Amino acid sequence: MPPPNHASPLEQPDPSASLYSLRRPKTRISVDNQSMASSVSTLQYRASNASVSSLFASTSTPGGSRSVSPSGASTPSRILSGSVFGGPPVDNQKLVPADRADDPRNLILQAFVPHIAVHTSIDTQELIREKGFDGGLWELLRPFGERIQGKVTVRDSIGAGRTWDDFAVRFVQMGDGLQVPEGLLSRRSGEGRISSPNGLAEEVVSGQRSRTGGDVGQIESLVDQHLSYAEHFPSTKAEDHLNLRDPESQNSESQSRFYTLYLRRLLSGIPLTPHETFSHPVACIIAISSRNTSPIEALRRLYDESSYGEKRLPLWVNNEYLRYYVLVHDEERDDISKSITLFEQMKRHFGLHCHLLRLRSSRCVVTDDDAVQLPQCDWMAAAEESALIQLRENEEDGEDSSPYIYESDTTAIKTFIREMVTQSVIPSMERCVSTWNDQVASRRRGIGGRIMNLSKKWAGFGSSSRNSSTNGLGASSNTNYDALQGFYRPDAPEAIMRKLADYAFMLRDWKLAQSTYDLLRSDFSNDKAWRYHAAANEMAAISMLLIPAALSSRTRAETIDQMLETSSYSYITRCRASYGAARSLMLGMELLKVRGGSATDDAARWGARLLEYKVVGDIGDALIKERVAACYSSKKGAGSGLWGARTRKSAWWSIQATDTWLILGKGQQAKLRWDEANNKYATLPAQDSISHFSAAFEFMQGIERDLEIVLNPASGSEMTITQEQMNEPEIEEESEAFDARPHRRSLMGGATALPLAGLGSAPLQGTLEEGNAITADNFERD
Repeated sequence: MPPPNHASPLEQPDPSASLYSLRRPKTRISVDNQSMASSVSTLQYRASNASVSSLFASTSTPGGSRSVSPSGASTPSRILSGSVFGGPPVDNQKLVPADRADDPRNLILQAFVPHIAVHTSIDTQELIREKGFDGGLWELLRPFGERIQGKVTVRDSIGAGRTWDDFAVRFVQMGDGLQVPEGLLSRRSGEGRISSPNGLAEEVVSGQRSRTGGDVGQIESLVDQHLSYAEHFPSTKAEDHLNLRDPESQNSESQSRFYTLYLRRLLSGIPLTPHETFSHPVACIIAISSRNTSPIEALRRLYDESSYGEKRLPLWVNNEYLRYYVLVHDEERDDISKSITLFEQMKRHFGLHCHLLRLRSSRCVVTDDDAVQLPQCDWMAAAEESALIQLRENEEDGEDSSPYIYESDTTAIKTFIREMVTQSVIPSMERCVSTWNDQVASRRRGIGGRIMNLSKKWAGFGSSSRNSSTNGLGASSNTNYDALQGFYRPDAPEAIMRKLADYAFMLRDWKLAQSTYDLLRSDFSNDKAWRYHAAANEMAAISMLLIPAALSSRTRAETIDQMLETSSYSYITRCRASYGAARSLMLGMELLKVRGGSATDDAARWGARLLEYKVVGDIGDALIKERVAACYSSKKGAGSGLWGARTRKSAWWSIQATDTWLILGKGQQAKLRWDEANNKYATLPAQDSISHFSAAFEFMQGIERDLEIVLNPASGSEMTITQEQMNEPEIEEESEAFDARPHRRSLMGGATALPLAGLGSAPLQGTLEEGNAITADNFERD
């Protein structure tokens, strides 16, 4: 008896039925179908150059690596990083079997990292601009923060240390990622500008928004650019990947590079919002240069600006974060002895959180002996990368304009970042976690905290509506949540516990993070802080899935499914936050898939739910269909009959992805998914069983025809004529014997016409016998 997954069809279709009786949607291909080569002119980029190729290297070069030179020619300089999006390889012993940089767990570890703000003096900005970096010190430090040199030891809440060799931080400018809470969205001026809480000008805010993520539409546009580039300017290795001639593309469970890019950009540029503190700064670099005439006063002024002045973050950001003071010494123009004396003076005034950074002020070019190319930033927002692509396209020379830096400067920067992170940032975060856990979370977990939570929940029971909803928005009067402003104050216990959970998550103590998120779920629900409630459920589910412990089907149904359901419902229905819903469901789907077994069915189910919610665009729709197919493909059958395998479901989702790619005009991606589906069907015992289902077989035949037209435009005209002929209704001609009867008179003809009123009493019915019509009595007789 064959297994149910490979069961044959229950009934046979009518052999006389036309193969093309059911028409598929015409939105996939048009009559005047254009070739991919002819549509190149519609792209934003009309030619490929070395400068742009380096930005598309992650999706055009297989294997997560790129050549030494983006243009293909060798250069004397060295590259410090691998793929633009693939990132450096990580130790697969940390997260077994996370041996790939695109593993979802590695992406999560690299996405939710401590953020360090950078605030510099004017003289420091001028020194860095002389080196060729208009963005200042922040632009110079950002690529090196994505991978801390050497191993980093982090201690959890019980004091046990664990060593990581892929720890990272994110350098941001003051105010990057700032978003206004939902309670302030209605407070707009006549021009539609949002009143900035820190008084920043609109021009500055618009520059910061390009580095802010959370926009699904911008992510869709960016991935579409990468897809179009891969379609029209494929490299030799990329063609091997698309044609399934490389080992990685033959694995149907591996992530598509475009899906990896989509997920990475979804996690890049996390917005600065009240309901989560991942993008809130854990430290701030206050930097001056050796050119400053009054250094100590400048450092104090910069501190005041970040704490009370125009650079101060909104009220819902805890202002008590670490300040780290840096003196940038010009190696080529200033005296090192004076800088050392000034540095000792800084340590006496501001403590041990200081560093002397020695850099060369001259611009580095590729022909210099010790020149190395500055690593490209992997974690940039979609809008920022799109702007960078547009900037590279507008360059007339077409040469690679990637910045270069002296090797001595890279050594100094790496040493500075490692010293700051290991000796100041991580110990400061560990002290905060220990203090908040002992003083706030422990009380909340105890009996007294539970009784207080119950009394808070039922405090308004039986009271008047005037006392129970004083804020007019349905929240209880004894809550710490300001429903009018849309946030908790940073000194509120709920805000402190949320910061505790986020700190624990960034320090990779997922047990403490999960238990804290779980406590906050009920608090936010009681306060009707729905955005906080959705985010707490999201991170509680992710933390539980990251804990290396087995989860039964019952546990997943009672905890993980409930958290993801609550999170997605609150994000979509109550908050209208499509970004949060997409992030929570995509991460939940990927983490469930990694666990294998019956969890892969849950992963596919949440992927299908994500498609039903329609929180992503057309590109995301196709990519998620690919991932649902990969989830079903990862389900391995048992025994010789592969009982429990999901081969058919996986193949059918690959066909749906093929259909979506064809609608979008991405022929290469459609061909890849089509071949993948055929390979899956070929593994079944009854390889031609799909032909027994007329509708499904006809659908696949239509896809194959459309795919042939897209990949071979020369045959499009012949195929179009055939389709037009099939669209015309068929006129059946039958031979009829000669009838000598005179023609029947017209009912509408002249005075001899029969009265129309008399037709009402005439019987207008007839029967059919052997295909010959027998009319009613006396109806056609003279």
